[in-house]
Amino acid sequence: MIICSQRLTIRRVAAEDWKSIKGIWENFNSSYYAQYDTPHLTDDENVRARIARWANFSDSIEHIFFAVCLNSELIGYIAFNIRENSHEIGYCFHSDYHGNGYAKESLLAVFDYLRTLGINKFTAGTAINNKPSVALLKSLGFKLTGTDNISFYKDENGNDIIFQGGNFLLDLSK
Repeated sequence: MIICSQRLTIRRVAAEDWKSIKGIWENFNSSYYAQYDTPHLTDDENVRARIARWANFSDSIEHIFFAVCLNSELIGYIAFNIRENSHEIGYCFHSDYHGNGYAKESLLAVFDYLRTLGINKFTAGTAINNKPSVALLKSLGFKLTGTDNISFYKDENGNDIIFQGGNFLLDLSK
């Protein structure tokens, strides 16, 4: 299954995508925004195993993983995981491609595809301080429904480093 947008090709993640996704995670782990997400393990063994699990869901609608490609280069990915009565989305794009509208373009194309499968309610979580991610979600029509205090890391004294996470909802059934 392949989805084509104006500039992108979007397809299910394959096991052989692990090296490209490893590069995306290494890039992300060195960014300012990494403090607002769970750490991504980037050793070959862990990445290869995780992406192989993603690829095993190639026929699933409960867990859906898309590779976003510009020409033949994998520049990002989008994940959807069923949560009660919606699909929670996650996404990550290599910073070399930020600011070009690729995330929005690919998400809109995938939403159109998922609606044909009867999937039309989406949730997302991101740090309120992650201004680019919040702006992307709002530009897609997501609405902020609440916030939570979240921690993925501890300081030098072992105390949680807490930030405010936003909970967002997009309901395309209306």
